Amino acid sequence: MQQRRERRPGGTTAATNDSAAFASMPTVTMMVGGIDKQIYLPYQLAAGLGYYTKYGVNMVLSTEESGGVGAEDAVAFGQVDMAGAWYVHTIDFQQAGKDVISIAQLSGAPGEREMCATGSNVKSAADWAGKTVGVTDLGSGTDDLTLYMASKAGVTSQQFHRQGVGAGSTLIAALQHKTIVCGMTTQPTVAALESKGVAYSAIDLASTAGATKALGGPFPSAAVLVQKSWLDANKATAQKVVDALVATMHYIATHSAADIADHLPPGFVSNSLVTKADYIKALDADKGQFLPDGMMPANGPETVLAVEKGAGNIKKAIDLPSTYTNDLVIAANKLEGYTK
Repeated sequence: MQQRRERRPGGTTAATNDSAAFASMPTVTMMVGGIDKQIYLPYQLAAGLGYYTKYGVNMVLSTEESGGVGAEDAVAFGQVDMAGAWYVHTIDFQQAGKDVISIAQLSGAPGEREMCATGSNVKSAADWAGKTVGVTDLGSGTDDLTLYMASKAGVTSQQFHRQGVGAGSTLIAALQHKTIVCGMTTQPTVAALESKGVAYSAIDLASTAGATKALGGPFPSAAVLVQKSWLDANKATAQKVVDALVATMHYIATHSAADIADHLPPGFVSNSLVTKADYIKALDADKGQFLPDGMMPANGPETVLAVEKGAGNIKKAIDLPSTYTNDLVIAANKLEGYTK
């Protein structure tokens, strides 16, 4: 939760008026699918910049835990109001009869890189035949992307093996011990692998341009997901959250990686996996994944649907226009006077 208390000259606390204003704000709960991951940094950055409070909402952020309920499931089953999770889940839930939609799109790429063991000489998915490739979990978004890229390269799911290796230290260990030849992961794990000399980036899915090259189009990933029924009952509150996040996306587009890192919790940018300098370097390299206006990229939903079909996950006809709305984002950009 954001903190509003400030110290004024003389040591008094600016709490009376601010506390009253804060108490009158609507409270929103959001679970993020790994809040310390660089691909999901806008949700926490908005708090660090004070934007949730600025736009009139008391945001309570949480993160999904390994082995726990996923952020997308938490919102679908009403445990939280919003989820910071991939857009693709809206398609998954539509097939399951649940109306979960994206109300703001924060990235146009998965933010992932295919990291391959040093000396492996893997250059593309075509080189995976006969090898074991790491994904977060079988059936996860990284698994779907892996299957799709292999299929595009002419490698069937029977011609290579996929292994769930998690993220962070477990993925690093799998590459170090040669359990896998490649693994799909995000920053700051990418920076840790490169600094240790364990692996190199063979396929770039960390920028919109990289995703377009590898997947055939922009791949909208990090989004704000809500139940349609919650949105219908809380449009004014939802607008405040989108206003805050659209302002955050413009901040990312107009500020350096170092500026951004300074507004994130210290433990996010400097920890056992990465130094702050490496975190900033990695963010500078992969900042192109973030969308400056929060709008759904043209043809982005079609790319995601194609990946899902390629992974064998689509069993019913999908109504793509009902999986997202740009209405709140358009209003947020208009409020700030932003133009694309």
